[in-house]
Amino acid sequence: MPEDSDGAPGAPGAGAPPGWEPKAWQAYQVRRQRATSGAWSIAPLAWAEAARPAQAAPVSTAVLLAAVAAGLASGLFLGDGLGPGLLLAVVPAMAGAYLAARAARRRARPWSVAWAVGCAALLAVPALRDAGWPATLALLAAVLLGALALHGSRTWPGVLLSPLGFVDSTVLGIRWAWSGLRSRGSGVDRARWLPVAKAAAVALFLLVLFGTLFASADAAFADLLDGLTPEISLGDGPVRFVLFLLGAVLALTAARAAAAPSRWDRIRIAPGKPRSRVEWALPLIVLDLLFAGFNAVQLAVLFGGYDKVLESTGLTYAEYARQGFWQLLWATLLTLAVIALALRWAPRAGAGDRRFVRVVLGTLCALTLVVVASALRRMDLYVDAYGLTRLRVSVAAMELWLGLVIVLIMAAGVFGSRLLPRAVAAAAAAAVLAFGLLSPDGMVAEKNVARFEQTGKLDLAYFQSLSADAVPALDRLPEPRRSCALRGINNELASRGQVPWYAMNLGEYRARQILRERPVTASYEVCRSLGTFHSRIE
Repeated sequence: MPEDSDGAPGAPGAGAPPGWEPKAWQAYQVRRQRATSGAWSIAPLAWAEAARPAQAAPVSTAVLLAAVAAGLASGLFLGDGLGPGLLLAVVPAMAGAYLAARAARRRARPWSVAWAVGCAALLAVPALRDAGWPATLALLAAVLLGALALHGSRTWPGVLLSPLGFVDSTVLGIRWAWSGLRSRGSGVDRARWLPVAKAAAVALFLLVLFGTLFASADAAFADLLDGLTPEISLGDGPVRFVLFLLGAVLALTAARAAAAPSRWDRIRIAPGKPRSRVEWALPLIVLDLLFAGFNAVQLAVLFGGYDKVLESTGLTYAEYARQGFWQLLWATLLTLAVIALALRWAPRAGAGDRRFVRVVLGTLCALTLVVVASALRRMDLYVDAYGLTRLRVSVAAMELWLGLVIVLIMAAGVFGSRLLPRAVAAAAAAAVLAFGLLSPDGMVAEKNVARFEQTGKLDLAYFQSLSADAVPALDRLPEPRRSCALRGINNELASRGQVPWYAMNLGEYRARQILRERPVTASYEVCRSLGTFHSRIE
C-alpha cells in the first residue's frame, strides 16, 4: 500500500503537504521508493512502476562463474568474427540465466522453453551463413525471443516492450553482481576459494607447459593445437578485454532478468471509445468494396492473360510488375494499421456487435490476402524477366510474412485473440530463421544460374557483391563465366586470410573448399569483356 510522508499507509496521494497536488505527491513518493529499491528504467514513470521487477535474491557463485565463463568465451572466440564462437559464448550465459531462474524458484513454462530454443536456433544462423544481412536479422530476432523467454510476456505491451527490460537488467545486474562480490570478501570465503584458485593456476601452468612440449615434439599435434586454440596477440588485448566485459555484462543481464523479470504484462492500455455500428462500419465497408473491385480486376487479368493486358496498356513485363508491387506492399502494411485502429474503436455492446466486427474485418482480411497474392505474382513476373536480387527476395519474404500475420488475425477472430501476440512474435522469428537457413544469397545465385541456362542472360557484375553462400550455385556456370562470377567472392575470401574454426561459418568453409579444388582462372581482360565490372541496365 502507498505510504504518506509519515510512513503511514493511505490512499494514493493521501497526506500530501500543502501546495502539493495529490497526483504530483504520489509520483514523488513513487520516485523515492524506486530510488530506495535501486530500480532504474527509461520507460515512462507509470509504465516503469507497473513493470518494475521484484528484488532478486543474492547472486549465487554459480551465476558469477557462468558470467566469467561467458566473458572469457567472448574474449577468446569473438575477436575474429562471428561463427560457432558465438554459440560458445552464449551457452554459459544461458546456463547462468537458468541457474538464476532456478534459484528464484521460477518454473520453465512451455512457451519460455520454446522461446529459448528459438533464440538458440537463431544464434546458429551466423555459424551457417556467410551473408551478413540474414545474420543481423537473426541476431535481432534472437534478442526478442530471449526477452520473451526471460520475462514471460504474453500481451501486446509485453511482447513489444520486453527487449526494453534488458536496459533495466543491465544496470541492476551489475549492481547485483557487485553486491555479491562484496559479500564474498570476508576471510571465510577467501579461505574457501583460495585453494580452488591455486589449483586452477597450477592446472593452467601444467597445460601450457606440457602443451608446448608436445607441440614442439610432433608437427601434427602442433597443427591440431594451432587450429583449436585461439591466436591472441598483444595488440588484440584491448579488444579482447572489451569483449570479455561485454560478454560478462550480457550474461549478468540475462541472469538478473531471469531471477526477477520486468512485468511488462502488467501494463494495461485502455481500449478506445466504442463507436456506433454505422460510424465504425461505413469507412470499412467502403474500403472492402474498393478491395473487391481491385481484386476483380486482378482475377480478370489472371484469366484473361497478361499479354492482352500488356498490349492494351503498352507496358512491358518489368514495368507492369514494378509499377504495382511496392504500392501493394504498402497497401498490405496500411491494412494492418487500419485493422488495429478498427479493433480499438469497434462496437462491443454485445454478441451481435462482436459478430458484426468479425464479418467486416474478416472480409477485409480475406480481400487483403488476394492483394498479397497479386503482389507476389507481380514480383514473380519481374524475377522471370530480370532475375532475382537481394532486395527482391527480401521484400517478397516480407510480403509472405505479412500474409501470414493476416491469416493469424483471421484465426484470432474465430478462436480468440489470447495467443495472437505470441503467435505473431513466433511467426516473425520463424520467418527470420527460415530466411537465414534457406540462404538468400544462395537462392539469388541459384535462380540466376537457372535463368542463364534457359535464356543465356547473366549479370556477372551483380555476383561480385554476393557472399560465399552463393559459391555452390555459381560453381555450375561454364568457364570463363564461372571464374568471372566468383572473382569478387574469391578476392574477398583471400583478403580475410586464414580464419580460425570458431570464426568460420559453414558457407565460407564450403566456398573455400570449392575454390581450392577449382580455382578462379579467367583473366581480368576476359572478365571485363563479359561485363563483370559494370552492371548492365535491363
